[in-house]
Amino acid sequence: MRHSTRTPGSGRRRRAALLAVSALAAGLLPLSTAGPAAADDPAPVAVDRFEGEVPFAPQPAEGLFTWGSDADDPPKLELRERADAPEGAKVLEGAYDISGYGGFTHDYAADKPAHDWSAHRGIRFWWYGDNSGRKIAFELKDGGAHGEASELWNTSFTDDFSGWKQVELPFTQFTYRTDYQPVGGIDHVLGLDRMWGYALTLPVGTKSRFALDHVELYGKADQSLRAQVSTDAPVYPVKEGGSAQVKLSVTTTGNVPISDDVTVAYATEGGTATSGKDYTPATGTVTFPAGTASGATKTVTVATGKDGDKAENAETIPLKLTVTGAKAPADTPQVVIDAHGLPYLDKKLPVKKRVADLVARMSPAEKAGQMTQAERGAVGTGGDVAAYDLGSLLSGGGSTPTPNTPEAWASMIDGFQLRTRATRFQIPLIYGVDAVHGHNNLTGATVMPHNIGIGATRDPRLAERTGAVTASEVRATGVPWDFAPCLCVTRDERWGRSYESFGEDPALVESMETMVQGFQGRADGGDLDRDDKVLATAKHFVGDGGTAYGSSTTGTYTIDQGVTTVTRQDLESVHLAPFGEAVRRGVGSVMPSYSSLDIVGDSDGPVKMHANGPMINGELKGKLGFDGFVISDWDGINQIPGDYPSDVRTSVNAGVDMVMAPYAYREFRDDLVAEVKAGRVTEKRIDDAVSRILTQKFRLGLFEKPYADTSNIDDIGGAAHRAVARQAAAESQVLLKNAGNVLPLKPSQKVYVAGSNADDLGNQTGGWTITWQGQSGTHTDGTTVLQAMREAAPDATVAYSKDASAPTAGYDVGVVVVGETPYAEGIGDVGNGNDLELTAADKAAVDKVCGAMKCVVLMVSGRPQLIGDRLDDIDGLVASWLPGTEGDGVADVLYGKRAFTGQLPVTWPKSEAQLPINVGDAAYDPQFPYGYGLTTLTRTPGGGEHTLKALAAAARHVHDATAGRALVGKARLIVQDKAGGTVTPAWAKPFANADHLALTGDYAGAIAQLIAAYKEA
Repeated sequence: MRHSTRTPGSGRRRRAALLAVSALAAGLLPLSTAGPAAADDPAPVAVDRFEGEVPFAPQPAEGLFTWGSDADDPPKLELRERADAPEGAKVLEGAYDISGYGGFTHDYAADKPAHDWSAHRGIRFWWYGDNSGRKIAFELKDGGAHGEASELWNTSFTDDFSGWKQVELPFTQFTYRTDYQPVGGIDHVLGLDRMWGYALTLPVGTKSRFALDHVELYGKADQSLRAQVSTDAPVYPVKEGGSAQVKLSVTTTGNVPISDDVTVAYATEGGTATSGKDYTPATGTVTFPAGTASGATKTVTVATGKDGDKAENAETIPLKLTVTGAKAPADTPQVVIDAHGLPYLDKKLPVKKRVADLVARMSPAEKAGQMTQAERGAVGTGGDVAAYDLGSLLSGGGSTPTPNTPEAWASMIDGFQLRTRATRFQIPLIYGVDAVHGHNNLTGATVMPHNIGIGATRDPRLAERTGAVTASEVRATGVPWDFAPCLCVTRDERWGRSYESFGEDPALVESMETMVQGFQGRADGGDLDRDDKVLATAKHFVGDGGTAYGSSTTGTYTIDQGVTTVTRQDLESVHLAPFGEAVRRGVGSVMPSYSSLDIVGDSDGPVKMHANGPMINGELKGKLGFDGFVISDWDGINQIPGDYPSDVRTSVNAGVDMVMAPYAYREFRDDLVAEVKAGRVTEKRIDDAVSRILTQKFRLGLFEKPYADTSNIDDIGGAAHRAVARQAAAESQVLLKNAGNVLPLKPSQKVYVAGSNADDLGNQTGGWTITWQGQSGTHTDGTTVLQAMREAAPDATVAYSKDASAPTAGYDVGVVVVGETPYAEGIGDVGNGNDLELTAADKAAVDKVCGAMKCVVLMVSGRPQLIGDRLDDIDGLVASWLPGTEGDGVADVLYGKRAFTGQLPVTWPKSEAQLPINVGDAAYDPQFPYGYGLTTLTRTPGGGEHTLKALAAAARHVHDATAGRALVGKARLIVQDKAGGTVTPAWAKPFANADHLALTGDYAGAIAQLIAAYKEA
């Protein structure tokens, strides 16, 4: 998903264009035109006259500059003299033709103080309209370090006039942008005393021009710009007969005392509770006199009564507030009398009965709401959670609270859960994240190796432990649902999601599915209500790892989200098999793939998986017996051919139970209700979907404990968790060459370290880390390979020169750490600006160091890199994959604290032209075969073929997996030792087949294949 983003569940979470467009939908305002100035208004202050006083320049200088989603989208600007200019001689003119998003900005200089606009009422300008009716978004920037690291506030105006017109935008009408903030947001307060400039986002999908002149500040600020009344919560749940204490606070920009009286008239009115029966009416006025300090509070009490009914839905009592002299709260606070006495609330009843009781009470709209998942950034403070009866929210990749701390996560999610208390049945949200290698959106969390590294460990118990650590850290922040693990079988390393796979062999993927138990606990779901377990998601169903190169139609992707063309036999044996194992392990949710499936011989052609009823309803829920729920990928139904209502009914009828509609959640919910009403989606289908969702919510214990259980919050990123990640990093290292036993290093050796990935935590952790795409540099807590090496050999010289420009004389050995920079999903597809070659700088570093001394090359990457042309010049080669935050694990094997034990989870090709290349192929001539991996600190058994035959005899009588794999492991060492690093097709093919057979439990067959390889060595 992608996430914001993908947000994002598996997958996506996050198109920048979606973010920009969604900003316009937040609150489109009617046009205000200039009126007469009051006598005591301050003089207007010019921001832009466009006479040449502000240059065309980006940060850090003050200037005007353009931006857009691709090379064609930034508008073209010019200062032009016009006889009809409203002010001065020149105006700003521009031409645009935008397909994604685009606009222009005026930022103040970053090396000077921010500007103070707080004396004014708003901002105004002259716009040359063409009566198009289009909306133009206008954005303000406040706080932060400069204009590109500030907080964003949006409004808009409508171009519904012709010729010049002065547009006034009062500051009171700007709203905090919830879909995107450059630095994650700051204080959510429009700080007019710390302004950095403005920006305009131009309309999409039309070729046009614009003209703008004389941007200025106007009018006198009223106190409502500087003072705000707020409540301590939007919802106040109470037991029947209890009282709610609604705390009113007045705060000001700059924390100065209020200059005028602020009055708050309150009255309980409306709602579903009955006045005089369910509660005592409350009315009155609260006054904060002039001079009151910012932060002062007063309390209003609303008392409820017992009406004698033993079983009732929740009932609401809105407290209407009328504020004078300050900005009113964004929401009308609601006191809620909790639901009580209803069967679905009885935790002693079986889950099945609780689900049936609740579903029978729900309206079609409430059911559709439960099937809807929105992105947290789209719902702002969460009012729509209750308004649309939303069943779920998610954080797409990089969608985080501010600050990005465990406590802030828990507080944010609790705030959203609080909103559900204002619904009839108080059904809790199930909040989901893409924690695909640890709680990777959270700064300071323990970040595990990506799945390809976990596959290299060949250690199912360790895979389970990594899942358990992730679950504990995720649940401690209030998140009960993880969009992981990815069960894709990667068949072509040109795919940008290769590192999300455990490997190319379905048997390897199945063996690593112990991770599901790490996430969930027992297969019957009996552990899901624990404070250290989460609901897991098997993704992406089905065939996402088998898409053909060049088959993608998504943007510039080449293979991701493309078409998987397979026979029925290959579909079942390669791509479906891991999902059968996941179902047996009790996985709670499944996510369909963006890709299409084309089964040879069925005459249906490629079918988008989100629309594939025979696979979701028939294979997954029918044949495999999956009883959890199916969650779509990020906006995945929008890729189904047809209009949106068609997408809704097609996906739901195909078996999708909950739809991830990040920014289109209102449209999805309403369209689904309409489809049911029209009979195009049956009530039976809706009831099935809602029942599946509610079942998991009950199993998770959310009805009893909807709020975050932070018992384990202090363990996040702690030593015990990092020790597991360190072990995983160590076991994931695959030693591919070790000429002259250059490894392990000795702590006394003088080591020369070089390469782009030696001291870069962001490159080491890869994509899906803090943000969707990840980023180079230090963005979280961890240890780089270089830092770890220095800690491992504190008394030795461990020098570092990233580009190997420092002198190389006088060192015993070189370690060059090279590879890839972060990417995620199709952004990382080969052909989409990527290849499998090292960069020129990395090649140069390898050449210089390896030409000067004995050297070891570590490949930090999400997939194999082409190194064959330099292999003869390299003494040691290690596939380090993406080891996560614990570089100490890499140092552990480099310095011999642990043995190298990793094995290739994918075939290492000689050239890109060989791809796809996989174990079992008829023609198989790799650089290194699947399953290959040298070891250190372990003596190779003697006896050659005689020993191999003895091992084969013993394997015929072994049924225990641990013992069987130990026998195969000994045989593998003998065969690799004899080959001495020489890999021929005749040797590689049976060697790779042996690892596959061992993973299926055929230990005798595996050793027979190894004997065949031994004879070819």
